[in-house]
Amino acid sequence: MSDYVWFEGIPFPSVGFETETLRKCCQQFVVKDEDTVILTYPKSGTNWVIEIVCLICTKGDPKWNQSVPTWDRSPWVETTIGLPALENKEGPRLISSHLPFQLFPKSLFSSKAKVIYVTRNPRDALVSGYFFWKDTNLIKHPASLKEYFEWFIKGN
Repeated sequence: MSDYVWFEGIPFPSVGFETETLRKCCQQFVVKDEDTVILTYPKSGTNWVIEIVCLICTKGDPKWNQSVPTWDRSPWVETTIGLPALENKEGPRLISSHLPFQLFPKSLFSSKAKVIYVTRNPRDALVSGYFFWKDTNLIKHPASLKEYFEWFIKGN
C-alpha cells in the first residue's frame, strides 16, 4: 500500500501524482479553445468515453484506438506523465481528468474548449471503485464494502 498525496484536502494515489504537478496543473496549465476535455468521477466510464470520442475524431476508423494506448490519446492532465505530455502536444488535444471541478485548470473557464462531463449512478461508481481499489496496491485496501462506503461518503 502506498501513502496518499494530499492536495487541497483531497487524497490522490501516490503513484503518478505529486503535489507540485497538481499545483502546476491547477494554476498554470492552459486549456486551448480547440481542446476537448473529458471530466469524470473515477470509475464512471472515462475509458469508454475516450474510446467513443477517439472514434468520432477519426470518423469511425479504429486504427488510432488500436495502435495508441488510451493514456497517450487522452492523457490525464493531473498526473506526472500526463501534464508534460499535454504541455508539449500540438493541435487539438483530448484531455482526461478526474479532478474535482473546483481544482480543474482555471484557464478552462475562459476558453472555448468542449467539455464532456460524465456522471454515473453513485451506487454503481461505489461498487466499481470498491472492486477496483481493493485489488490494487495504489491505495490502502478497504477492509470491507462498508469501510469503502464510509470513505466514499467522506469524499476520500
